[in-house]
Amino acid sequence: MSAAAQAAELEVLRHSTAHLLAAAVLELYPDARYAIGPAIDDGFYYDLDLSQNLKEEDLPAIEARMREISARQPAFEQVTLPKDEAVQTFRKLGQDYKVEILTEGEAAAETEVSCYRTGDFLDLCRGPHVADAGQIQHFRLTRLAGAYWRGDERNKQLQRVYGTAWPSAAELEDYFERLERARERDHKKIGRELQLFAIDEKVGKGLPLWLPRGATVRRLLEEYILDAERRGGYQHVYTPHIASIELYRTSGHLTSFKDSMFPAFGVDDEEYILRPMNCPHHIRVYQQAPHSYRELPIRIAELGTVYRYEKSGELSGLLRVRGFTINDAHIFCTADQVKQEFIDATQLILDLYGALDIKDFSFRLSRRGEDDPKYLGDPADWEVAESSIREALEELGHPFVEAPGEAAFYGPKLDVQIRDALGREFSASTTQVDFNLPERFEMEYITAEGTVARPTMIHRAPIGSLERFMGYLIEHTAGEFPLWLAPVQLAMVPISDKNIDYAQKQAAFFRQRGLRVAVDTRSERMQAKIRDAELQKIPFVGVVGSRDEDAGTVSLRQRHAGDLGARTPEEISVLLTDRVTSRS
Repeated sequence: MSAAAQAAELEVLRHSTAHLLAAAVLELYPDARYAIGPAIDDGFYYDLDLSQNLKEEDLPAIEARMREISARQPAFEQVTLPKDEAVQTFRKLGQDYKVEILTEGEAAAETEVSCYRTGDFLDLCRGPHVADAGQIQHFRLTRLAGAYWRGDERNKQLQRVYGTAWPSAAELEDYFERLERARERDHKKIGRELQLFAIDEKVGKGLPLWLPRGATVRRLLEEYILDAERRGGYQHVYTPHIASIELYRTSGHLTSFKDSMFPAFGVDDEEYILRPMNCPHHIRVYQQAPHSYRELPIRIAELGTVYRYEKSGELSGLLRVRGFTINDAHIFCTADQVKQEFIDATQLILDLYGALDIKDFSFRLSRRGEDDPKYLGDPADWEVAESSIREALEELGHPFVEAPGEAAFYGPKLDVQIRDALGREFSASTTQVDFNLPERFEMEYITAEGTVARPTMIHRAPIGSLERFMGYLIEHTAGEFPLWLAPVQLAMVPISDKNIDYAQKQAAFFRQRGLRVAVDTRSERMQAKIRDAELQKIPFVGVVGSRDEDAGTVSLRQRHAGDLGARTPEEISVLLTDRVTSRS
């Protein structure tokens, strides 16, 4: 069976288990009103309106009732009803949320409605489902959360019950083993333990504070990408974090992206807004002077901080925040330059992943859907752009899949999908062609024939959001960063207080050679200091005592490898700097 077919079967199983959950809740709490219950990446959930607040200790009883229903093996029976009859049926059942779904939005225009009955439980659903509830065997309820009806904070908050379901007991257990490993690697937990970042309620939700060690790792990533971009012919700019609301009216974000933008605010007689994107600013940088075809491609880059409104319940450490910095660049080129620009941008991504030892990733070419009116621009331009991207990927020799209908409305794109510590897939890096913004801003360049033409615009972000990428990287490495990224590369441990001055002297020597060194001056035993350096995941420890002072050496230890013996500071400096330079 293909991976796509397996994924489809798993979604059907999980959606069916969500129905089973709602049926069990209704048997235990007859006054319950049920809202929606979809399958999600790692399981399912159902949003419920109950007269009492569920607690974690209530989940085993609900799960037990689900198993009782499963043992009865009621069929999942599709029932098609006239719209008015369906409304009346759910109204009699007291299921107000189903009535609202049927009478508002897209469903309001339907004349017939698909429902599914499982024993005494009836739900509004298009399906498909498993044949009967007896096929649902390997599941577990996992947690509770709050969720506003229709995701709107002005609506009532419902109780969301999460669970997971799998085709076999082995897969279910494997999932929980992976979940436990992921908890150990949770970037929020490691971030606290290693003092990398903090979320401070007095600063604001979704606005992380980078502590010195985390800021060091982030700065090194920034320096890596800035250096790679400089070598790639990018020109770096700084642009404001706010802009006139008119800029976003021109770009179209004020219409298409308004729900993710913070409200505008007045300054004198103007309205300004926190920028949700860097692209309009970079377009205006381009438009500060006329351009000829001889200058193209023009590559404008920035580590640009943007602000997007995320609901409180959706914020999560560094992965979902309200203010974040994008490793952003916009390339303005001719149509026949697109292929080479994609090759270069993709190679930059591959180089970055190689430096960070990221191997579990895949490429997806997201293309235009046939005869879909949402896609802007000339279909011929789309074909040229898609062909250029395809040829670029083929030339690089990296496997990729094509996804018709997954392109953005303004152009085709390359999505680089990474698997995180839990095995979940997300888009980390992206490169996109845009036919929309050059038209909206009336961008121009002078062709070889002396005529005026629109440049092709490419959005490119190898790291994407630095915050999100750092969250992934913390979990990917479990906080054990490679030597070139480690916030502290060498911890100096004096055996006694009388060795502190020598330890400080050697630390100064190493710092002069570009190494990041910390001296542990606490009045703790040597073994406790070494253990703490291990817990802080510092790659190397230099122990110094009176014998080392007399010999002018440092006793070097490497994490996982143990004692490397006494070495001169010069030998240690060469060893570490060589590894940093080679990023080994």
